[in-house]
Amino acid sequence: MFSLTVIDHVRLDSERVAQNYTVHAAAAERIVRLITIFRVSLVVLLAAAASAEIATVAFPRGVSPTTAAAAGMAALVSFSIYGALGLESRLSAHRLFAHRLWAVAERFRLLLAEVNDSVIDGPTLLARRNDLVAELDAIYQFAFGVDHAAYEGLRLPPVPHERAA
Repeated sequence: MFSLTVIDHVRLDSERVAQNYTVHAAAAERIVRLITIFRVSLVVLLAAAASAEIATVAFPRGVSPTTAAAAGMAALVSFSIYGALGLESRLSAHRLFAHRLWAVAERFRLLLAEVNDSVIDGPTLLARRNDLVAELDAIYQFAFGVDHAAYEGLRLPPVPHERAA
């Protein structure tokens, strides 16, 4: 029979919270890279559109006005995609979520350190563990509704298909 002590349960919870913190911190870093790529692309497209417009005015027969319009349109489409993806709000959500998880993970570690130093008794351990679990529940209740499947895909390893015996 498999059994856990309260301390084992606290250790497992602590490890899970730390793992989830890492997942959200990594997601925030990926989004930062994506935002940087979008911003640099927008600057390049806007510079190309402005250059094409200036060249059209300076050299009316040398540069087609269609080039300036196409570059401006590409910049507009890129900016529209950037705005529709809502990357800024996703970045903020992942950073906030990771920060809140980090704070709880540190409190779990502190609780384990106090247990290891024998400065905490059983009822206090249970009460503080229950408080931390309740705080985690409050954090997860307002996590990611739309991105939940993507988040779970990053957090959990793929489950191999069971074979029929």
